[in-house]
Amino acid sequence: MSQPDEFVAWLLAAALPTTRYLTLTRLLGLPADDPQVHDAQVDLMQTGPVATILAAQTESGAWPNESSYYTPKYVSTHWSLQLLTLLGVDGAAPGFRRGVQFMLEDTGPAFVRGRQKNSLDLACLWGNILRYTAHAALHDDPRAQAITDRLVRSVAHGGCRCVYNSGLGCAWGVARALWGLAGIPAGQRSPAIQNAIASGVDFLTTQFSLVEANYPVPPDGKIHSLWHRLNFPLFYQVDILFVLQLLAELEALDRPEAQRALDWLRQKRRPDGRWRGSSPYRQRTWAFPGDRSEIDRWVSLQAALLLRSS
Repeated sequence: MSQPDEFVAWLLAAALPTTRYLTLTRLLGLPADDPQVHDAQVDLMQTGPVATILAAQTESGAWPNESSYYTPKYVSTHWSLQLLTLLGVDGAAPGFRRGVQFMLEDTGPAFVRGRQKNSLDLACLWGNILRYTAHAALHDDPRAQAITDRLVRSVAHGGCRCVYNSGLGCAWGVARALWGLAGIPAGQRSPAIQNAIASGVDFLTTQFSLVEANYPVPPDGKIHSLWHRLNFPLFYQVDILFVLQLLAELEALDRPEAQRALDWLRQKRRPDGRWRGSSPYRQRTWAFPGDRSEIDRWVSLQAALLLRSS
């Protein structure tokens, strides 16, 4: 799928540095030593939300004015680290690694309590934590390995059964668990991790339908309104676009259900060649530069990358 010059120029006009950087590197395939790529990478770390978020961090590794690492949503420590990861922060940045170390330490008591209760709930939380831990190349930390083991067991346990889904398997939980496991380099994934990934992909694309979203819900439950939108950013939530990106990362876009979802994504493209994005949590997280067209640019870039690789 070749990209028209007008579409590429529109993406490169983004106010969000990450969009420009990903357009240059992933869509256009420019090498790391290209001057444009170098400049975009510098902008990513020194301007925009990445720089703003890191500048607000305290010496402890946490972010100020929070009730806990989880609240308020979506500016406290957990969410800030997740957003930094999504925006492509340098995983070796001292502040980012300090934040990850803080989270591994601060979530320890909750992890122990869950283990004592033999609880495998909240796969979305632990999957997100593992993802930014792996982004910081700290997935070999014993605390991260314990999280990995928990996620492996959670996926195997009926598809991340969760108290917040009435004890049923949870598509959001499975997707977030796989997002965490996918952050571990492929060559370092144990057979147990590989089996969990295969089981999770099967849950998302074979046992149920991405397009129909007929995943387990309680009797009075319904499909979440976010599922069939193209959202940015998301936190513990999941939509079709997120799952397709995850399947691409796991080299599983050849699944028939993934192909159906890609057809759905093609049909969402507007006559001008772009996609319309949604940002339901934008007012509750760190400020982004530009207007709502930045959301359209982000989801359009992700959609174009997916359709090119399919």
